[in-house]
Amino acid sequence: MAIQRICDPMLPELSRVFSVSITEASKVVWMFAVVYGTAQLFYGPLGDRLGKLRIITYATIGCCLASLGAVFAGNLNALVVARIVMALCAAAIIPLSLAWVGDAVPYSQRQETLAKVGLGTTLGLVGGQLMGGLLTDLLGWRWAFVLLTVLFAVVGFLMFTDFKQQPTPTTLSEMDEQNRATFLGQALRILEDPWSRYVLLIACAEGAAGFGVLAIIASHLHQMLGLSLTLSGAIVAMFGLGGVAYMALARPMISRFGEIGLAQVGGCVMGVSLSVLGFSTWWPLTPLVSLTAGFGFFMFHNTMQANATQMAPKARGTAVSLFSASLFLGQALGVLLAAHLIALVGSGTVVAMGGGGITVLGLLLARGLRQRALKTA
Repeated sequence: MAIQRICDPMLPELSRVFSVSITEASKVVWMFAVVYGTAQLFYGPLGDRLGKLRIITYATIGCCLASLGAVFAGNLNALVVARIVMALCAAAIIPLSLAWVGDAVPYSQRQETLAKVGLGTTLGLVGGQLMGGLLTDLLGWRWAFVLLTVLFAVVGFLMFTDFKQQPTPTTLSEMDEQNRATFLGQALRILEDPWSRYVLLIACAEGAAGFGVLAIIASHLHQMLGLSLTLSGAIVAMFGLGGVAYMALARPMISRFGEIGLAQVGGCVMGVSLSVLGFSTWWPLTPLVSLTAGFGFFMFHNTMQANATQMAPKARGTAVSLFSASLFLGQALGVLLAAHLIALVGSGTVVAMGGGGITVLGLLLARGLRQRALKTA
């Protein structure tokens, strides 16, 4: 998650250093998201066949090498290429981790377990936003990628050491017929299910309205409120801390609201928060509403993840990869659309529109869950 979000607060600086517009500089974000989302489609079947831990390990090492390439990028195009390679490698890590949880944890405990796993991804969101702004301000944007290179080198070494100690994974000849199917066959079976299609469509819209708009908030705070990149990144990092707060309270929240309530309340909380964030002219209010926006968003997003892991239990890697692909292709569309809408309606309105979109999606997910429960009752 850190590698995804590291460039968000440095867009104004990349625009200045490479003498391009913000829209042009945003290629390092939306092209990453396009490649990241597309690559999901290939890693799911690979994880089902070759072992999820094996793929995650080598993908982590690949992220280290790609981050090192970004350190030495001499122009924007070279940086975009490095980001594309990062996306190709990073695409394996989160979805295959979620799929592994789906394999190992019963559904009754899965949402709580995913919330615990989400602490890692959410801290990555916080760290990426904060370090991207802080290091860009203090030392220059290249040092953000130096940090990523070191982190992925350490984690890659630890993963490789652990992987070598694991039992030999099940061979393809021992796997069931479902996992021997081609990716296209698996994907078509998943897409034939109306509920799976519903979840994937909401995931795509969530990527655009949530993660897509999140990418422009730091630039909005920097340009409209005159805040430094460090402070802007820190405020956006509060979004991630809101997610951490939800993860810490996940067990009682899940027990109190259930999936339907989490979707409804989470969507509404984020909608109100981003509307305030988009139109606020008093910057001390923005850290609080960024925090509450993150809390609401992860109430909704954690519910989406739990349902994604259950779409196709016999091809869980492929199913979660389809979910992640939908999410991040939506993010790419969201970043691209937001960058163009800013010129028409202003960044504040675009941020508020993202919050409104998540509110609608939360209500739609709750409606779908309610109807699904009635059918299975």
